[in-house]
Amino acid sequence: MNKLSRSLLASSLMLACSFITAAQEKSQANSIPKVLQITREYTKPGRAGIVHDASESAFVQAMVRAKWPTHYLAMTSLSGKQRALFLTSYTSLEAWEKDGAAAEKNPTLSSALEAASIADGAELDSVDQGVFVFNEEMSLRPMADLSQMRFMEISVYHVRPGHEREWNEAVKMVKAAYEKAVPGSHWGVFNQVYGGEGGSYLVLTARKTLAEVDRGFQVENKQFEEAIGPDGLKKLDELIASSVESSLHQLFAFNPHMSYVVDDWIKADPDFWKP
Repeated sequence: MNKLSRSLLASSLMLACSFITAAQEKSQANSIPKVLQITREYTKPGRAGIVHDASESAFVQAMVRAKWPTHYLAMTSLSGKQRALFLTSYTSLEAWEKDGAAAEKNPTLSSALEAASIADGAELDSVDQGVFVFNEEMSLRPMADLSQMRFMEISVYHVRPGHEREWNEAVKMVKAAYEKAVPGSHWGVFNQVYGGEGGSYLVLTARKTLAEVDRGFQVENKQFEEAIGPDGLKKLDELIASSVESSLHQLFAFNPHMSYVVDDWIKADPDFWKP
């Protein structure tokens, strides 16, 4: 594993805000999701931006009119293929089931969502979904309130079958070094359980500005390397090389036009969340 790949693992885990999309109740609006459901929409060429914002606003308006208790955070890609992500958190898979059942029993909401889906479908090339569960052991002081955040770094690591032990050891090393060298570091990790390859780990890093990303590469990575030491770096390289089959790193921007967030977030920054 070369230095760049190692640094990507470290920077992806470092300062990662284990984000929260809004929860089902106000009391859970700023808590770590136990279950995270992500819908990914790939737009047709030329149908992103304002066009997709407009079609997605129909979903938001329907939820607002219904005063629906389950909220979601939307973001659009700044790297890779043009797409939008919609992240919804739940306390359990059962809570997800109950939310869907309740929506089906609400004819007004169901009708509005169906009409919005038909209109939105004309803008899309494809859609897929994934379900993730929070990994507390691999996380460090995860943050929940993202009302002031504007960007999200998303990293996905695929671990080789039979190499979970090496992966766990590598994450523990990174976690210990950052806890020592960067006291303010915090991150959250999610395991994919449905909708993707086995052994997939999702790291979500919320950023207020892209200057924080610059600092991560220019300052915190050096602090991390000094803390773990040459021998630690060598061992970490070996663990990553043997355990990680592939990794992918992407950058997204929060999209308030597509998001249905809790009132607390809107009150915290109305100029952004309710432009």
